[in-house]
Amino acid sequence: MVFVGMDHGTTGVSFTVLNAKPEHLKIGRDELSTGEVSAMEELSRIVDLDSIQLMAITYAMGDGISKITPLDQVKNRGILSIEGAGKVTGGGTAVYEEIEKSGIPTVLIPGLHQNTPSMDPKFRAAYSHHASAEKVSICYNALLETGYENFIVSDISSNTVSLLLENGKIRGAVDACLGSMGIVHGPLDLKMIRDVDEGLRTANQCFSRAGAVKVASIDEKVAHAKDVLLERYQEGDPQAELALETMLMTIAMEIWGLAGIANNDIEGIVLTGSVGSMQEPFDFFGSLQDEVGDIGEVVMLPPTSGSVGSAQIAKAVFEGADDILGIEVHSKP
Repeated sequence: MVFVGMDHGTTGVSFTVLNAKPEHLKIGRDELSTGEVSAMEELSRIVDLDSIQLMAITYAMGDGISKITPLDQVKNRGILSIEGAGKVTGGGTAVYEEIEKSGIPTVLIPGLHQNTPSMDPKFRAAYSHHASAEKVSICYNALLETGYENFIVSDISSNTVSLLLENGKIRGAVDACLGSMGIVHGPLDLKMIRDVDEGLRTANQCFSRAGAVKVASIDEKVAHAKDVLLERYQEGDPQAELALETMLMTIAMEIWGLAGIANNDIEGIVLTGSVGSMQEPFDFFGSLQDEVGDIGEVVMLPPTSGSVGSAQIAKAVFEGADDILGIEVHSKP
């Protein structure tokens, strides 16, 4: 049996084919949006599309649905709006439409938001949106890989989102625009709010330069920002070092905050994403491990955890799971 997962990420769209040895494929969003590459053609190079029993995918914020839902029952690609939360390239939309036309049995994984019934009512009351859909996939992969029931997941890359799980279910999460910095995205501070009020920038423009790039004064495309920041760090740029240390501090604050409101003892902290799993040239994983290690064991998952988790969700749904991490399965295709 073959199961496939897709992670609609900030810089690219990733697939994992869940074989005895998982196979991974990542395609840049810009390549997809220009039509240079067909996702289904690329995927067919590593798996016979007709052999796929079920595919599970994520798309954007996933705030238009609250259950894991067959693709043919999803309206408006499972989102309320594509505006106002990061750069839009159209690459993910192109892949979604290809999958729709392919005929491959597929389910769409929802994001976490105020209409997600399984989440803590206080989180839902506090925030309209908590995490995009691939964070659900990452958490499911973390659950299977670690065996933890009570833990915190922090996905750190272009943006940072941290989630609290208790008794194997997602209780709450802190989205990128609410809490800590990523490389590119981060929360809007007072100066940025004033910039918005004065018409100097849109809120989305502020959000898209509120991460470590703000501290280091870097103005690059999302796909290049991390490389430029690390190059400057290796060259001894003090602002680049300050940017990474500041980002680290905000993430430690976020993780400690989630640990502080947990009802159960935290077994571990799972770090993932291109920065969360980074050890060279800046040991982000080791440094954050030092900051939050008193909470619980700190472990690392590779950046492929999103697409792997999606494939694992596809397998579980195919095998009859009623819910994933507390999120209800609507029905199997």
